[in-house]
Amino acid sequence: MVNNEYPVQIIPLGGFGEIGKNMTVVRYQDEIMVIDSGLAFPEDEMLGIDIVIPDITYLTENRSMIKGIVLTHGHEDHIGALPYVLKEINAPVYGTKLTLGLLQEKLKENRISDASLNVIRPRSVVKLGSAFSVEFLRVTHSVPDSVGMVITTPVGIILHTGDFKIDQTPVDGEFMDFGRIAEIGKKGVLVMLSDSTNVERQGFTPSETEVGYALRTVFGNCRDRIILATFASNVHRIQQVVDASVQYDRKVAVVGRSMVNVISIAQELGYMNIPPDTLIDIDEIGRYPKHRITILTTGSQGEPMSALSRMAASDHRKVEIMPGDTVVISATPIPGNEKTVAKTINQLYRQGAEVLYDRAMGIHTSGHANQEELKLMLNLVKPKFFLPAHGEYRHLIKHAQLAYKMGVPMENIFVGENGQILEFTSERGTVCGRVPSGRVLIDGLGVGDVGNIVLRDRKQLSQDGIVVVVMAMRREGPLLVSGPEIISRGFVYVRESDELMEVTRDRVRSVLDKCAEKRITDWPGIKSQVRDALGRFLYEKTRRRPMIMPIIMEM
Repeated sequence: MVNNEYPVQIIPLGGFGEIGKNMTVVRYQDEIMVIDSGLAFPEDEMLGIDIVIPDITYLTENRSMIKGIVLTHGHEDHIGALPYVLKEINAPVYGTKLTLGLLQEKLKENRISDASLNVIRPRSVVKLGSAFSVEFLRVTHSVPDSVGMVITTPVGIILHTGDFKIDQTPVDGEFMDFGRIAEIGKKGVLVMLSDSTNVERQGFTPSETEVGYALRTVFGNCRDRIILATFASNVHRIQQVVDASVQYDRKVAVVGRSMVNVISIAQELGYMNIPPDTLIDIDEIGRYPKHRITILTTGSQGEPMSALSRMAASDHRKVEIMPGDTVVISATPIPGNEKTVAKTINQLYRQGAEVLYDRAMGIHTSGHANQEELKLMLNLVKPKFFLPAHGEYRHLIKHAQLAYKMGVPMENIFVGENGQILEFTSERGTVCGRVPSGRVLIDGLGVGDVGNIVLRDRKQLSQDGIVVVVMAMRREGPLLVSGPEIISRGFVYVRESDELMEVTRDRVRSVLDKCAEKRITDWPGIKSQVRDALGRFLYEKTRRRPMIMPIIMEM
């Protein structure tokens, strides 16, 4: 029997106070469900890191309680961590057809073949354990098959909007399920979690269809090749590029592995309609006049190894930017990517291309709701408690302020943080503790083996370099047999700094003499003395702090 006196807990593990790595836990007594499992891309100071995923310590400690993982849509920041999560947790996964199609490709790359993937449809209901009943609601976003969810618990209804915008003219004709959302609102919603990404933008987010009109205008005015970069997962945008290419008798070549994969999956599952003979291999572009070629590519965020960045740097094996090319960047830089995008644009101009990248031209629109859409959602649902989600901290605060203006009492609005336990009963909401949370860094095949200390060392190496001191020593008699040899990388060029290197050797010999006088014969103690003395000396001489690594070869 379920005891209604128990509260329901909402525990964000990612996506609160940040963009990316979205993951939220809902718990009632000893049953848990998980909403999304996303990744984030590394910040500038995370040198060498490939991706960042949420800390799932809380889930691994309570893995026997997990009844299922439900997915809102197929973007990386909502499904990208699942290959790592499913290696630790055996739980069924629920998502729409396209979402699971994109996920399956990721699982295949990570050699996971035994995951329990369950396809759901909008308005279908899934029972998870005895505590949760989840109904999926269609929402419009920048990837098809996006859903919000209505979670019925013994305490009340939790509505999670997922990422959404209100698009009155969606490309695929699949409208947001306003009717059902309004019905749920009338029924009574205990807690609503809502997308906060665009809360700072006034008005309504333009429709994706309007981007199609702008793209057709661009295609109509171009007389040479068009190279268009956008997010690989933006299936509707890609469809409109294909439609414009067909209208103006252009063949479409696709470069970028993720773009190729998404188009293949979307076609196979029926989410894209590409007429026969429209797609050509990138090797075939030389067989057609320039005015009959469209190249679809990844790299709209200026990623260093992406196809567009390599083209801009004249480093792509298949495509060379030529004067007369029109490059369309149909995306807005994610916060933090502005410099890399600007660098790519500058390089493209140097190659002689015309670059179209301004949002004001109508060649891009967001997939997230602006203020008026967020207000409409609040009016339809009228939740008792409100929890802004999916945004940096300022977004959460501004969304909380918006909810207050829309009539939600301030004491019923909770600006949550990753790791907080938020408890709700039918009468009250409280913050009642914390669980382990944070970020796990993925570097190559290593999961979590790179921490703050390693990042600090990498930062030091990138800024001041390294000095290696090699000494051949014996434990008895005269300590130093030969050396010390000084090897410098990223600090000074040894041949041009002979005087500094010679003085450095003398300083090391002096330290070793003092060690002999003090009868310090253990290797760790000698290394410590050399490291400390040399660090002070080199800082006095150069005002730099290289990493100093003493190496002792015992004779």
